[in-house]
Amino acid sequence: MLVVGDARPARRVLAQYLAVGAEVFHLGGPLPERGRAGNAEHAGAAGRAGNAEHAGHAAQTPIVHVHTVQPPRSPTAWSDLVSAVELVVLVEATAQTDALITAACLRHRTWLTREPAAETSAMGSVTLVGGGPGSAGLLTVAAMDALRRADVVFYDRLGPSDLLEKWAPGAELVDVGKAPGHHARPQREIERMLVAAALRGDTVVRLKGGDPFVFGRGGEEVIACREAGVAVTVIPGVTSAIAVPAAAGIPVTHRGVSRLFTVISGHTPIGDRDLTHLIGLGGTIVVLMGISTLGQMLGGLSRLGMRADMPVAIIERGFADDQRTTICSLDRADEMMRTTGVRSPAVVVIGDVVTLAARGDEAADALLREAAQFALFE
Repeated sequence: MLVVGDARPARRVLAQYLAVGAEVFHLGGPLPERGRAGNAEHAGAAGRAGNAEHAGHAAQTPIVHVHTVQPPRSPTAWSDLVSAVELVVLVEATAQTDALITAACLRHRTWLTREPAAETSAMGSVTLVGGGPGSAGLLTVAAMDALRRADVVFYDRLGPSDLLEKWAPGAELVDVGKAPGHHARPQREIERMLVAAALRGDTVVRLKGGDPFVFGRGGEEVIACREAGVAVTVIPGVTSAIAVPAAAGIPVTHRGVSRLFTVISGHTPIGDRDLTHLIGLGGTIVVLMGISTLGQMLGGLSRLGMRADMPVAIIERGFADDQRTTICSLDRADEMMRTTGVRSPAVVVIGDVVTLAARGDEAADALLREAAQFALFE
């Protein structure tokens, strides 16, 4: 195939076709000597960056696997060039060049398409994208569009990542995942990497699980970008606090059962004062990132007056093929946790709405069917 357009505006097109194994010829401005794996300045050169030594530090090598061609000097030469390829992609071309290429493609019945140019500003941008609870079907249209335009994607383990090479073809994919008890990248380092990539002129996507602003530290990343003068936008995502209970047939609110829900982080132990307030509020309690402190929390709720038969549900690996839901009462929670060996990632729901999943309630059944459809959608 032949790509026509200067290297910087054409970088996404070059990267995308290289990513699928095409033999690419490029006609345009000179290819930069300074490149980065995954974009058109270094497409296909070093593969995926996934470790601290590579991520965020560009390899200083030219683009590879792209054959540079010079502009033909006559209509006949244009015809010969076009006849040698199966596809021509116009990213940027003068009216005269466009006409010559179009005529040559018609003559040789060569496929011709036009692609929009990538951004060419000196400074790039950062988009925080909420990836939802892990199911590809719950990515928003805006999220998919941002991924298609990305030069580099920083992702973690809780966001959908299995199909990233398809969603962001040719982009550099950098795993900055955090696991319980093990942070692959300190938060400040992630922020530095986002800013550094944008300052290089890259279009950056930070793909996060759930919603960036629901315990996702998205606010910190927005502040870091703004302080560095980098343009930053946020694309909301489906939060696991609502979606994962729904996947188990549990609505967080239900007429006549619960008119409010409270979402809390169980990352660190919750003190008696806050637990007392939660009991007083009533409604549904949803706990994220709380498996390691769940015993302390449930014990505290029981000790401070929550009724013993309050239903508790733990939904592990929401929307995965091996999703598991365990339901018990508050007074049997310790025994349940010991015998079932619940593990992170999991969402905990405490409240009477949990019983709806077990009763075959029509509203809960409808939610479960809808969630199942999303979980199966690819």
